[in-house]
Parts: sequence; structure tokens; C-alpha cells
Amino acid sequence: MQKIYALLMLLMLACIGCEWHLSNSAEESESGVVIERYDRIESLYLTTGDFSALQQMNTGYPQQTRTLIEDVLRIGRVNEPEINVKFLNFYQDTILQKLIADAEQQYANMDDLNEELDAAFSRLQEMLPGLELPVVYAQVGSLDQSIIVGNGLLGISLDKYLGKDYPLYLRSDYGYTEEQRRVMTRQFIVPDCVGFYLLSLYPMPAGYENNQVAQDVHVGKVQWVVNKAMNRTVFNTLYTRTVGNYMKKHPKVSVEQMLKNSNYQEIR
Repeated sequence: MQKIYALLMLLMLACIGCEWHLSNSAEESESGVVIERYDRIESLYLTTGDFSALQQMNTGYPQQTRTLIEDVLRIGRVNEPEINVKFLNFYQDTILQKLIADAEQQYANMDDLNEELDAAFSRLQEMLPGLELPVVYAQVGSLDQSIIVGNGLLGISLDKYLGKDYPLYLRSDYGYTEEQRRVMTRQFIVPDCVGFYLLSLYPMPAGYENNQVAQDVHVGKVQWVVNKAMNRTVFNTLYTRTVGNYMKKHPKVSVEQMLKNSNYQEIR
């Protein structure tokens, strides 16, 4: 669990031409949370060098572009004179071009994810009244973070969700374990979005870095809420069951109170 918690915390620290203006922001939806298709504009620029796509990235999605370049890829500052060329050249690697193509093919349609995401965050708002909804977007990274959270944004790196048997994940030089690959699938995108967003709002309190029990319980609390938001059992661990038993015994305790409770021995 310590490795899992460390990974969660680490990963916490988005038609061509004129038609892009109509379709790149998000799939059609009446209301609620939907995934903005930043990945489509990004892919257009990185595969063709289309300058209009780069302009849309910088003007329509400035924070997403800054996060991708500076925090995910870490190739420089977004205001550096030659950063656009460096960004384009970085993705000319054949493996990254393959990732872009496969991600865009697998995720050409996200209607199912939008529906699931909207429902999950609706349930989350019922459990946590006053919860501010993030702006959710898709991107293609370089096998770095799965989910990026910060400044009201929640980015999904599609390159980390291409399937447990995706050939690149199976290569020994990438070092993905079977357990890691198990969750690198489409069905884990929405649970990961909810989980990482919750961890950003309710992080592990300071002073528990070396307390294994506290870390296990804290992850269990977040995963229990994820299960409730998803309306299905995504995580079934000792600690999600422990939290479930605690909430049954304390029906007057709200979900927010439980998440903020740092008395881990009490919940244990």
C-alpha cells in the first residue's frame, strides 16, 4: 500500500481546420462534467505541425499547454523563444507518434466516459455539498502521469489508458508490472479522475509520512468514496471495507467529516 499511496501522491503533483472551433472543446452534453478534447488539437499540431492548431492550444487552452510542457514533459518554460519547436520535435519520436495515433483511435468517441464522469461527479456533489467541479480535459503525454490535477483542472493522459495488453506496456524496458497494467484501461479513467481529484482536495495530513497504517486508511477512505461515486465496487480492499464498516456504525458522520478525520486509529 505504501507504494500505491506514493504513486497516487506523485501523480497528483488536459474535423480539421475551421471545424476545430466547433468540436475541439468537449463532446456534446446538456450539462455537467464533460471531457474537453484538448488532445485533438494537440495531436493535430504534433503530427502535422499545423500552426493554427498551436494557436488554439495557446489561446484556448493556455493553462493546459503550460502544464503539459512545464510539469508533465518538463522540456522548458512555455514562454521560451524556441519552446514550440522543442515541443514539436519532442514528439517526433516514433514511439510517441504511435502513442498519439493509438490514443486518438481508441478514444475517437468518449460518450461513455462523459456519461460516467458526469454521473460520478453528480453523486460526489451529493456526498460533498459545495464541491467545485473541475474542468476535465484529455491530452496525450509521454507515459508520465495518468491524471494531472491543479488550478481547477483535471487532465487525463490517454497514453496511460490504452489497455493492459497494449504492446508498449508489455515491453520489459518500460517496467510496468501486471498490477500496474491492470488499471491502465478505459474502465479506470473515471475512477482515477474521482480519486485523484479527491486526493487533491483531501490530501494526507502532514506528519504521517512514516505511518503505514495512516496511509493505508487514508487511501481506503478515498477509495471508499470513489466506489460510492461510481455506484460500483472499483476497489475492494481491507481498508475500503474498514471504512465502510465505520460509516455504518456512525451514520451521522458526513463523508466530508470522514475524509477530514485524521484520527486514523478511530477509523481503523
